[in-house]
Amino acid sequence: MELSIIIVNYNGQLFLKNCFESIKNCLKNVAYEIIIIDNNSSDDSCNFIKENFKNVILIESKINLGFGKGNNEAVKRASGKHLLLLNNDTILLNDLSPILSFINKEKNIGAIGINMLNSNKNYIQAAGNFPNFFNLFWMKLAFNINSDFKTGNFKQDFYNVDWLTGSFLFIPKFVYDEVGGFDEDYFLYVEDVDLCKRIANKGYKRVFFSRLNYIHFVGFNKNKNPLLINGYKIYIKKQSSGIHKLFNIFALYINSIVKKIK
Repeated sequence: MELSIIIVNYNGQLFLKNCFESIKNCLKNVAYEIIIIDNNSSDDSCNFIKENFKNVILIESKINLGFGKGNNEAVKRASGKHLLLLNNDTILLNDLSPILSFINKEKNIGAIGINMLNSNKNYIQAAGNFPNFFNLFWMKLAFNINSDFKTGNFKQDFYNVDWLTGSFLFIPKFVYDEVGGFDEDYFLYVEDVDLCKRIANKGYKRVFFSRLNYIHFVGFNKNKNPLLINGYKIYIKKQSSGIHKLFNIFALYINSIVKKIK
């Protein structure tokens, strides 16, 4: 088995058919399996999968485990050499075999992401810089890797980046195992940044493929700001120390106050 595709589902029945069909279209020459962990959905997702996609491995959780823990539980069932962590509300648009060729040739790759588009196929930033005082104060700065990432007009095929969004994250399974998967102290948001940080600490590269694309429908909305702030609080606690930790806590505090006022 070359690839295990891991999908955490929570009330995502509306998106599943198109997601599965895009996987089939974009992995025609790859031996893969799809493993879905359902986080106690109430929208009949599980019956829909059982009735229409019998080859999908379905894990039914009786509680909502969150994103990171859900992925970790599903990966325990994975038999693929590589993992593709994929959101349920996505549609793949390109053949993914170039990623497999690249990752099998380059031995120091820890994670790969690709170009993210919204439902109108407009560019959304899908990679960023690790948190620091400045981008915790103003989070848009986290995405200012260079001018290409601001506009989505990419001059290169590949870019080395700090972190990649968890809605599409391609990882060799041995790397995932080596870093221990997602930190389960995160429920939703920033767990992908933390995972990439721990991958970086092991000396592995995080690479962004600019010529491959996928659609991500739902994404982030402002109602989820408290979850985002809480995620960064956990990140600072785990990944900062000394005076930098104090500065980061202060910057995040100011950011959270501004968000509440808005």
